[in-house]
Amino acid sequence: MNYILLILGLAVLVVGGELLVRGAVGIAKKAQLSTLVIGMTVISFGTSAPELFVSIDSAMAGNPDIAMGNVVGSNIANIALVLGLTVLILPIAVDRNSKVIDWPVMFGATLLFVLFSYDLVIQWWEGAILFGILLVFTYLLIRNSRRTSKKAAAAESSDDDEVASVKDKFGLSILFTLLGLVSLYFGAGWLIDGAVGIAESFGMEERVIAVTVVAFGTSVPELVTSGVAAFKGETDISVGNLIGSNIFNIMAVIGVTAMVKPISVDAQILNSDMIWMIAISLAVLPMMLIGKKIGRLKGALLLSTYIIYISLLVMSIK
Repeated sequence: MNYILLILGLAVLVVGGELLVRGAVGIAKKAQLSTLVIGMTVISFGTSAPELFVSIDSAMAGNPDIAMGNVVGSNIANIALVLGLTVLILPIAVDRNSKVIDWPVMFGATLLFVLFSYDLVIQWWEGAILFGILLVFTYLLIRNSRRTSKKAAAAESSDDDEVASVKDKFGLSILFTLLGLVSLYFGAGWLIDGAVGIAESFGMEERVIAVTVVAFGTSVPELVTSGVAAFKGETDISVGNLIGSNIFNIMAVIGVTAMVKPISVDAQILNSDMIWMIAISLAVLPMMLIGKKIGRLKGALLLSTYIIYISLLVMSIK
């Protein structure tokens, strides 16, 4: 039964995320928001919504290891697994903003996350600081993008494929949004119940199943989107998208969850998994700076790192 709950929870989370994005984009277009604003707010929130719902639900249910492990594991998976697999299919060019803006913000957020975790609890005010920084960062990105001359104007005039494809009526968009939120709520609950049940039956720590199964499940939207785009040969895949997801995971998911309820931090997550998260975040910088693209060799290195990380976790199970 636990396996059924786990698989059902993962599936419902994926479907719920897709419904939420489609519905929210439809509402945003009806409100005549720009493609830029929709892409940077609605779609970013939609793809990270599974992490948010799982973390809040697990924290409220008294399973803080799943809340923390979900975010740490997802951030590791986004770079080492998703980016690694994607560039194995199609090497990705790295734009300047990813190097000088996105990566420094992600690494700074990662260090701040670890700093706040050092006393083994993330308080509500620490969560408020993380979320507040995200709001300021998003505002500055939107303002600066709007000030960019011709390129920004061209980007504004041509809709993103995901945004342009949504042409639903307003009522249908609202229905999709509500269905997405309901799906995420129930999917998160089922996923956590199944994960905790499996962990208990095997004598596994919640932390291990959180940074592996739960983290992989909540990273599925990013993995599917990046993989499908790479198979299609689309060149507009950006490293910044995955880096942005990591920024959102820390500042929004951890930030909002901590504001709802302070999050206890397991010492093993702090002393092991967070070190992997910092190391992988740091390792991607020279990959971005050396050469014009992140190619297949770099992808193989990232993917190998993820396999080693998961293997060590599995071998640690007694």
